[in-house]
Amino acid sequence: MGLLTIGAFAKASRLSPKALRLYDELGLLPPARVDPVTGYRLYAPEQLDQARLVAWLRRLGMPLARIQQICALDAVAAAQEVRAFWAQVEADTAARRDLVAFLIDHLSGKNPAMSPTAKSLAIRYAALSDQGLVRESNQDTVYAGPRLLAVADGCGSQGAPAGAAAIGALKHLETDSIPADGLLNVLEDAIEQAKQAVHMVAEGGGSPEGTGTTLTAMLWTGSQLALVHIGDSRVYLLRDGELFQITHDHTMVQSMIDDGRLTPEEAASHPQRSLLIRALGQGADTTPDMRLHDVRREDRYLLCSDGLSTVVPAQDIHRVLAEISEPEPAVHELVALANSSGGPDNISCVVADVMEVQQ
Repeated sequence: MGLLTIGAFAKASRLSPKALRLYDELGLLPPARVDPVTGYRLYAPEQLDQARLVAWLRRLGMPLARIQQICALDAVAAAQEVRAFWAQVEADTAARRDLVAFLIDHLSGKNPAMSPTAKSLAIRYAALSDQGLVRESNQDTVYAGPRLLAVADGCGSQGAPAGAAAIGALKHLETDSIPADGLLNVLEDAIEQAKQAVHMVAEGGGSPEGTGTTLTAMLWTGSQLALVHIGDSRVYLLRDGELFQITHDHTMVQSMIDDGRLTPEEAASHPQRSLLIRALGQGADTTPDMRLHDVRREDRYLLCSDGLSTVVPAQDIHRVLAEISEPEPAVHELVALANSSGGPDNISCVVADVMEVQQ
């Protein structure tokens, strides 16, 4: 078979002539020959496989620059990249799904006003942060109050003040006067203030590119907890005796688990297990996960930095939360468990119980 005209090639590849001209200009799919007199583009039949691949990838919504990279790979490597791209799409979709659920609850009036009249349920809480046994300083920050629970794990030379600044930017939420119809905007503004606070710390410390922090916080609304999460600190829920992780780690290894390139067991010892793909800091993706979480009486929540979650097995965390009834001794026992396992990192945790208020 001889060379195909651009019209015949477009029909065979299911790409429009306009798209083929664009891909030629970008160097993604150059024609086999350009007629020197007419300027007509002519394509070889063996180019059809690559053209069809480009068409399929475009249907997935993949950017042209990434398609160009994939087309330069062998089949196995290209398959891995497609899997990684789709895992990121699914993660982004999940984040948007959380926001959609938040908006639906918010706009339907499901979340009550944060007012002193919401007295049927309340939270009791305790927080503790420890340097651990290896690190020279503690870059974690924790906070627990009647409305706000938060953990931040700083990184870089200014990690400690960055984490403290991020949580400090949220402390004005410790109030009874936030209206239900303003909750989403208030949280978005608070995250923006936290970003700016971290940026100021980084600039002031002279290391803007190396300074950042995770931020995981829950805001008590009276019958729900509004969750804001960036990074690899975690929130666990103990409900009816079962332990659930209700946050998703924003780490490179978690994305590799999501797209099937790593098992959880392999991730535990991976050299890049602490590499974040989302955090508060210059140049980082600072998009938070946000959702409203319905609570029940006798729910128990644990917010913790990775100095606990990556050192103490989940079954031991479960045992402590299930067996120790008061938040204060529970946080002390969790920190002790991390230190008894070597304490390789700073350890921070908040335990909060949902309880009925006696009228």
